[in-house]
Amino acid sequence: MNNLVVAKFGGSSLANAEQFRKVKSIVLDDKRRRYVVPSAPGKRCKDDYKITDLFYLCHAHVQHKISFDDVFKIIEERYKEIVKELELSIDIDAHLKEVRKQISQGASADYTASRGEYLNGLILADFLNYDFIDAADIILFDKYGCFDSEATKKAVSSKLGHIEKAVIPGFYGAMPDGNIKTFSRGGSDISGAIVARDTEAGLYENWTDVSGFLMADPRIVDNPKPIERITYNELRELAYMGATVLHEEAIFPAREGGIPINIKNTNAPQDKGTIIMDNLEGEENLGTITGIAGRKDFTVIAIEKAFMNAEIGFGRRILSVLEAYGVSFEHMPSGIDTLSIVIDDSQLDHKLDKILEEIKRQCNPDSIHVIPSMALIATVGRGMAKTVGTSQKIFSALAKNDINIRMIDQGSSEINIIIGVETKDFEKAIQAIYKAF
Repeated sequence: MNNLVVAKFGGSSLANAEQFRKVKSIVLDDKRRRYVVPSAPGKRCKDDYKITDLFYLCHAHVQHKISFDDVFKIIEERYKEIVKELELSIDIDAHLKEVRKQISQGASADYTASRGEYLNGLILADFLNYDFIDAADIILFDKYGCFDSEATKKAVSSKLGHIEKAVIPGFYGAMPDGNIKTFSRGGSDISGAIVARDTEAGLYENWTDVSGFLMADPRIVDNPKPIERITYNELRELAYMGATVLHEEAIFPAREGGIPINIKNTNAPQDKGTIIMDNLEGEENLGTITGIAGRKDFTVIAIEKAFMNAEIGFGRRILSVLEAYGVSFEHMPSGIDTLSIVIDDSQLDHKLDKILEEIKRQCNPDSIHVIPSMALIATVGRGMAKTVGTSQKIFSALAKNDINIRMIDQGSSEINIIIGVETKDFEKAIQAIYKAF
């Protein structure tokens, strides 16, 4: 590991010329920021368009044999405006003309969507006077469309080994045949983490429009405190429950390389942001929590059967029913004669009645109840396992606010306590827990 920094900038950080200037100031402020990974331009205001959405729309128009001229004109004007305001010499018209030609000739959805990052990368490289490296040359996928870690590592080493400073577009790479392949939406975070890992960077900066993670959703809790330091494990728990500042898959390449991630705010670069590390030795965070996050719209299937614990294979049969219908479960708390399965409503998709009938047929339960409109809330903190009274504090806070707990589950790592409440109590429960700590 060395002292170089890989800096990824999100769509809001590169939405217009003014934001480009902020990015340039940030990058040039620290000579360690040698590799920069940009997203496509995001929204400039609430009613604006994300460029990636417009590119997807272009592709849809072509698929339905509808002219995409009006949509592409909006894209063209956006990039031309940025280039003009920054007074750059890059011939953006030529690049736009080539992209338009490829789309009109039936280019894939992946190619089309990736051009937002590609064009932004060309402009940013010219503005910073950095080399431009096409992500298709270094981010590689195998013939099955899966990310090829080893091939990418070799390509990054070969291509960037002799390049001092470069801009590498995020979100996409290439298949063995050269066709463009994208990550899932928000995948520029993953691209940045991969470049950081394979260049053995000392730090991966992820620049966005917030100053790191907050202890709770600011739409629910007024002025929640920022989280200055958090472990990868804690972040995974919070991200899974809806705290989405960073694409959760971006954690893995950085963690594999032992590289800390710093979430920073392009509009307030002086703010510390949030540091994400593999472990925080000596910082047990005793008596406090790291954060609270939650999600709505879950259904619980509650099953009762006498002597369930003695019936070999009972749990396997339950799970095999879910598997047969392509349904995954979130949690499965159990007792001696009871078992509850918590399922995201989006997974059920009109399958619930069939699943219930199959469970009855295969498992012959004494009773089976469906509890709809559930919300899950995770209270996360690395010091919880060694702190007496954490659970009591959570439950007391909920009781004082007349909130009924329908489910309790704690992970084996003991860094989180998950409770289930009725959806109508979701916001009130998060506020109560936050206030208690």
